Amino acid sequence: MKPSLVVGLTHTHRFTVTDAKTVPGLYPESPDFVAMPKVFATGFMVGFIEWACLELLKPHMDEGEGSLGVHIDVDHRAATPPGMEVTADVEVTEVDGRKVSFCVTARDEVEVISEGTHQRFIVDWERFNAGLAEKAGG
Repeated sequence: MKPSLVVGLTHTHRFTVTDAKTVPGLYPESPDFVAMPKVFATGFMVGFIEWACLELLKPHMDEGEGSLGVHIDVDHRAATPPGMEVTADVEVTEVDGRKVSFCVTARDEVEVISEGTHQRFIVDWERFNAGLAEKAGG
């Protein structure tokens, strides 16, 4: 990772919620999920927050590096219907070796829908994929 990855970096990411990102789309194999209201699913919201952090990190990665989410602690305090834009604001709060911590806030067009923290670990993809292949084969 590059020395430009420092505490205080921020990024804002936007996305318009589609029907596919609502609770029934999370696990269409589950009748219980399918029966739930069409609102932005918590699982997809978590992925959206991770996406914002990925975008923040991208310019600060060396060739062949990426990051993996290792911890997330967020609430989901308000429902968002399809068609509404959501915004994730993320800020680097700590860089501890290859572990990067973020403060995260997500909003829809009306209110804050989530706040919390997220941690990602910077990895070398070649090394990671080799370990994964070993795990899958053994």
